[in-house]
Amino acid sequence: MRIILSVLCVCTGLLAAAVSENPDTPFKLATFEANGKTAVGMVLDDRIVLELAGANAHLAKQAKLPPVRVPGEMRELIEQYSNINKRLYQIANYYKANPPGKLPFAFTVDQIAYKAPIQYPWNLLAIAANYPSHAAGMGAQRPAGEQPAGQAARPAPPAGFDPTAISRINPDRDAPIFFAKSPRSCIIDPGATYYIPPGRERIDWEGELAIIIGKQARMVPKGQTHDYVFGYSIMYDLSDRGGGVPRRTVTMFPGANWFEGKSIDRGAPFGPVIVPKEFIGNYEDLRLVTKINGEVMQDDRPRSMIWKEPHMISYLSEILTLYPGDVISSGTPAGTGMERQKFLKADDVVSIEIEKIGTLTTHIQAWPKGTK
Repeated sequence: MRIILSVLCVCTGLLAAAVSENPDTPFKLATFEANGKTAVGMVLDDRIVLELAGANAHLAKQAKLPPVRVPGEMRELIEQYSNINKRLYQIANYYKANPPGKLPFAFTVDQIAYKAPIQYPWNLLAIAANYPSHAAGMGAQRPAGEQPAGQAARPAPPAGFDPTAISRINPDRDAPIFFAKSPRSCIIDPGATYYIPPGRERIDWEGELAIIIGKQARMVPKGQTHDYVFGYSIMYDLSDRGGGVPRRTVTMFPGANWFEGKSIDRGAPFGPVIVPKEFIGNYEDLRLVTKINGEVMQDDRPRSMIWKEPHMISYLSEILTLYPGDVISSGTPAGTGMERQKFLKADDVVSIEIEKIGTLTTHIQAWPKGTK
């Protein structure tokens, strides 16, 4: 009997050990809806989505692994990642080698609907004019009297904005300009529709790499910031450039009212997935392409940014505490509608693709009649 028990113990131990807890199989994380339920999932090969709770329970039973609780909400999963990442690696490795087929926790991507990955982060912060080419393009606008013949009139640069300062910026010395968007009011799901408010004729596109914070950050030195990053996603910093029906006059302060242009309702399409940083490599090499109806409008890489990830996280953590799941939208490249004086209209489709992450799609429609 002792011999039999010893053999069983050895076999069980070998089976558990056979499931590697190393990050050998890349995966993405998503919040998704299937069969009327919302869950946190693991995306393998951009084809299979595993509902994590079910996949975890099945793996533990099949491989005789000790139980590990995997949170069913993305923000909590991020908070607990350092304690559960080895189990997630085991899930990815096991189901890569043992395809789940039609098990009840496994779906193909056409069977699910992606939701915004985090609903909702404590903070959603975005940086302005972080790509030199975009900043220069915004500053190149001229008053109508100086516009070349045959071209549409362009407004003057916003008061106080000095595009000639780009070449003089020292990111270790000079502060970036950040603004906040309301997570609850602004974030919408991948594939969702943005409705152009009545009389607002200058709705713009800005494709951006989203940095997801992994642990509480306060007063973080630049040399340590990557330790506080969980991963990366895609953000559409949807912007209202004014024009059309005028809003309230700003009397005491010159320039644009950033709140009404950036914090607009449903103005932050987000997703479709988050890629943990260990599967990204150097984020500066990721190619970002924004298309409108299939036509390329923006094409650049984060290596072009003025304030890189260390500058942004260090600066923000000097001002406020960042929390797990917080999102930093890292700025947009050249090619926006404002630079082109070409804006979105009903039936347009905005797609923002970032290498190794995926594509975020937003449909543009006119404001529904009879609604407020």
